Amino acid sequence: MIVFQGVSKIYPNGVKALQGVNLHISPGEFVFIVGPTGAGKSTLLRMIYRDEVPTRGRVLVGSQDVTRLPSRQIPYLRRRIGVVFQDFKLLPHKTAWENVAFALHVTGAPEEEIPRRVGRALAVVGLLDKALSFPHQLSGGEQQRVSIARALVHEPPILLADEPTGNLDPATSWEIIQLLAAINRRGTTVVVTTHNKIIVDMLRKRVVELSEGMVVRDQPHGLYAQEG
Repeated sequence: MIVFQGVSKIYPNGVKALQGVNLHISPGEFVFIVGPTGAGKSTLLRMIYRDEVPTRGRVLVGSQDVTRLPSRQIPYLRRRIGVVFQDFKLLPHKTAWENVAFALHVTGAPEEEIPRRVGRALAVVGLLDKALSFPHQLSGGEQQRVSIARALVHEPPILLADEPTGNLDPATSWEIIQLLAAINRRGTTVVVTTHNKIIVDMLRKRVVELSEGMVVRDQPHGLYAQEG
């Protein structure tokens, strides 16, 4: 469960990124966050994994108020939330396997568990056969699959994807969204920010639209743009 209660974010330069946002995302939902550049989509996602804190309001993940979370507990929160970015953020001198394993090493996972968990994550995204490839040897779609595997390796209940198809061609974009939908069907809550009208219209999932930092539409089976 993810809950925003009257959340506003005003940056020191006066930019109002979010204004009075109220939002409830239930476990197991798939939600698209849409809206123009500068509408507050990325800020909203960063609030969930405590990369930003509100100026006003509260953000709850599960029953935990993450806005009041002590700094020492933030790493534990982030183990429960996988995050995928538009630009992949892979380590260029590590193989696909090593990129995924790195997420476990830095959190102190038991060494004996790492091969099993990395193998499972790469299998979910269909890339076990590319485990020893470096990022420059992979297509953009394959690099994004590795980043999804890395986000899944802790088996988090929540997966956030910030413009995950922004650097991909239409066919590859559809493959990535289908993969996220399949992960959602396994029970993971998935929240995706996107400008991609085609994939939103094809999936017909819940659509939350932001404009100037405010929620202006929330439809259970919505299109990218308001009908009528």
